[in-house]
Amino acid sequence: MVFAVELRDVTKRFGEVEAVHGVSLQIRDGEFFSLLGPSGCGKTTTLRMIAGFERPTAGEIYIKGQRMNEVPPFHRPVNTVFQHYTLFPHMTVFENVAFGLEMKRLPRDEIRRRVAEALQLVRLAGLEDRYPRQLSGGQQQRVALAQALDLKLRKEMQLELKTLQHQVGITFIYVTHDQEEAMTMSDRIAVMNQGRVLQVGTPVEIYEHPATHFVADFIGETNFLEGKVVDHAEGWVRVKVEGLSILAAPPPGGVVRGQAVTVALRPERIRLSREAPEGTPNRYSGVIIAFCVPFVYVIVRARLATYDCTLEEAAQDLGAGEWQTFRRVTLPLLAPGILGGALMAFTLSIDDFVITFFVTGPGSTPLPVLLYSKVHLGITPELNAISSLLFGVSLTFVLLSLIVQRRR
Repeated sequence: MVFAVELRDVTKRFGEVEAVHGVSLQIRDGEFFSLLGPSGCGKTTTLRMIAGFERPTAGEIYIKGQRMNEVPPFHRPVNTVFQHYTLFPHMTVFENVAFGLEMKRLPRDEIRRRVAEALQLVRLAGLEDRYPRQLSGGQQQRVALAQALDLKLRKEMQLELKTLQHQVGITFIYVTHDQEEAMTMSDRIAVMNQGRVLQVGTPVEIYEHPATHFVADFIGETNFLEGKVVDHAEGWVRVKVEGLSILAAPPPGGVVRGQAVTVALRPERIRLSREAPEGTPNRYSGVIIAFCVPFVYVIVRARLATYDCTLEEAAQDLGAGEWQTFRRVTLPLLAPGILGGALMAFTLSIDDFVITFFVTGPGSTPLPVLLYSKVHLGITPELNAISSLLFGVSLTFVLLSLIVQRRR
C-alpha cells in the first residue's frame, strides 16, 4: 500500500541533542493526522523534515511512494501553513508591535519610529491605543503583519482546517499541543514526547486505551492508582490497590501476575450513589467525611482555563527570555485570577492569626486582629477609616501600574 506520507525510523540530531528518535509513521491519503505533544517533544521538527526544511540525520521519508530525503522543499508536493499570529490580549496595538523591538533593547525613540512606520504601512495609524479585542479580524491580521514586517516571519492566520480538508480531500498533517483541538479535528493522532512517538490511534483509542502513563496523563484529566496484578478474568485484569480489588482493562502489551501497574481512572467514570448499582464490577462502600468548595482553586483554575499557552511561545519567538515572558505576558494575564484567589483566601481565613502572632509577638495588635474585633463590635469609625485607607492604597497602586504600562 502506498501512503500519502511515510516515515521510516527517522532520527534528527542537532549537535548532541536528539530532537527526534526513530519515528515511524504511515499517514493515509486524505487523512487529517495530528502530531500532538508538549513543547519541545519533536513534533515541529518532524513536520519540518516532511516539508523539507530539515534533513533527517537517519531514516527515510516517502511522499506518495517517492523517497524525499534529498528533495528540496520547493520540489516536494506539499504546502506548509504556519501557525496563526498570536496577539497579546493585554497589550495595545502599539505594545504588540513594539514587543519584539523592546526585546532587542532598542532606544525608545527608535521603537516609536519603527512602530509608527509599520502601522502606517498596514493602514492602522490612529489605532495604536486599541486592544486586540477592539479590532476586527482583518485589523488583527494587519497588527500581526506589522509584527512580521520587523521580524521577517512568515505566519498566516489559522484556517478552518477540518472544513477545508473535507472540501479539497487532501492529506493534512497538523502540529499542535492543544489536546481538545487535536481530539476534535483529527482522524488519527500521534502522541509524541521527548522525540519519540508513544502512541498512534484515533481520538477514541488514544483517550480510552492510552498506551503509556504519559499518554494517559497528557490527554484529559486522569487519576492514577498504583497496585499489583493479582489475576486475569475474561479480558480483564484484577489489580490490588491498597486493599481494594479493581477490575481494569489490560494494557496493549499485556501484564503478568505480580507485576506492578498503574490504573488510570477518568473522573467521568466515577459515580456516587446511595445504593450499590447491580452489575457494576467495581463497587465500593464508603462515607463522605468532608465536602468543601475550594474557592481559591476555582477562581485561579477558571483563569488558567482561558489562558493561551501559545502567547508564551510567541513572546519567546519575538526575542523575550523566560523572565521577560513571565513579567510581560504570563503574570499580567494571570494576575486577575491570582488576585481574586488571594482576596478570597484572605476573606475566608481572616480569623486565623497564629502566624501573625508568631511574627509580631503577643504584645502587639496585628491589623487582621484589629479588623476582626471591630467587625464583632459593629461598623466603627476606625474600621471605616482602615478600610478606606486600604482601598485607596490598592486603587492608587493599580492606577499607577496602568499609567506606567501605558507610557512604555
